[in-house]
Amino acid sequence: MEWLLPRIVAGLVALAVGAALGYALGSPAHAPMLSMLLGAALAVALLAIIDTLRGVRLLAWLRGSQQTLAPRDPGFWGEIAYLIERSLKAREQRASQEKTRLAQFLAAIEASPNGVLLLDGGEQIEWCNSVAADHFGLDPQRDRLQRVTNLVRAPAFVAYLQGGRFEESVQFTGPRGDLSLSVLVRPYGEGQLLVLSQDITERERADGMRRDFVANVSHEIRTPLTVLAGFIETMSNLPLTEVERKRVLGLMTQQTQRMQSLVADLLTLAHLEGSPRPPADRWVSVAKLLGQVGSDARALSKGRHQIEVDSVDDALQIAGAESELLSALANLVNNAVRYTPEGGRIEIGWRLAAEGAGEFTVRDNGVGIGREHLPRLTERFYRVDGSRSRDTGGTGLGLSIVKHVAQRHGGLLEIASEPGKGSTFRILFPAPRVRFLEPAPDPRRLPNAVEAAMPPAA
Repeated sequence: MEWLLPRIVAGLVALAVGAALGYALGSPAHAPMLSMLLGAALAVALLAIIDTLRGVRLLAWLRGSQQTLAPRDPGFWGEIAYLIERSLKAREQRASQEKTRLAQFLAAIEASPNGVLLLDGGEQIEWCNSVAADHFGLDPQRDRLQRVTNLVRAPAFVAYLQGGRFEESVQFTGPRGDLSLSVLVRPYGEGQLLVLSQDITERERADGMRRDFVANVSHEIRTPLTVLAGFIETMSNLPLTEVERKRVLGLMTQQTQRMQSLVADLLTLAHLEGSPRPPADRWVSVAKLLGQVGSDARALSKGRHQIEVDSVDDALQIAGAESELLSALANLVNNAVRYTPEGGRIEIGWRLAAEGAGEFTVRDNGVGIGREHLPRLTERFYRVDGSRSRDTGGTGLGLSIVKHVAQRHGGLLEIASEPGKGSTFRILFPAPRVRFLEPAPDPRRLPNAVEAAMPPAA
């Protein structure tokens, strides 16, 4: 009410001034009272007009965009204009802050590795992040305000959403068929729903591999144990001749060695997965590795194959763990010997690839492998022909060991094969792990200072 008294005072002053002027002008015409009333009325009217013009100017500013400053009039209208302008600026500032916080919140949700989908009371899409759009096959702009069950038609998801029981999550396959999704719904607000999705494809694959691994290990160990148990029972209950006894003991020894090989490979895999990477400053001679695997291959072949090993410069070295590298190379060579028919050809080589990288290669002209099997060859216990693998003494873990060794040395295992035309296995090692060791100069052959300074003989 601070503006009320000044306005009353201003009105009284205008009234008094107008009356005084009217009285002064009306006295010569002998009508002082009438002139005084007219003067007072005119003064009040003028004050009202000025006041109205100020109000109209404020009203015009309010009807506009309020981009300019409010009218800076004195008195009542000026104070109203200032208060309105301050209120508008405060509201704009709060709106800007809320918009910034909303943008930050949405950016945080967008950065989430999980999908987030917001549904209104009618199960229409209000907003979703890019992960949810990828999971459900949605377009964040085009599909906004569309009913989600019209776009995501997986029966498990539709039944879960319409059932209204959201204590547990639901799992189903994504619309493209290449994802396994776990979806959890949480109600919020007034009938709104928060849909959280998670890609569990890798977890499902890992769980499947773990189940297969346990089943395969159980099967691989159960078979030789059954054989051993049968032979032990046979030797205990039946009288055997010396020939029969030696045959049974030989078969028992074979099964025992098979179990020992299986346990050794499992321990090797556990070591590879649980130990730190090999150091990059411990160098191993490539010629030594090739010589060792070549000798092992010839011993295993017993002259049944043509085995060729490339000659490599003694100065060529590779950085890593010698035992791991030897295990990986030996596995590839032993596989080639086992699965190449008698009289076949096996080539063991090493070459320098582009930009100084190293490439170890084992090539054979054996039976080959079908294209459909190649992506799974490095899986544990995966066999193209299970009976043939067992007959040759394989555990089904060799290529898995090779892949782990290659990865631990920064390398890559490549497999190329075609049925009837043989197979080629390559391990590519990065350039920083391959070097040529420069031989130290022989001090006896270095010229002394005098000889170096002497001119050449004529």
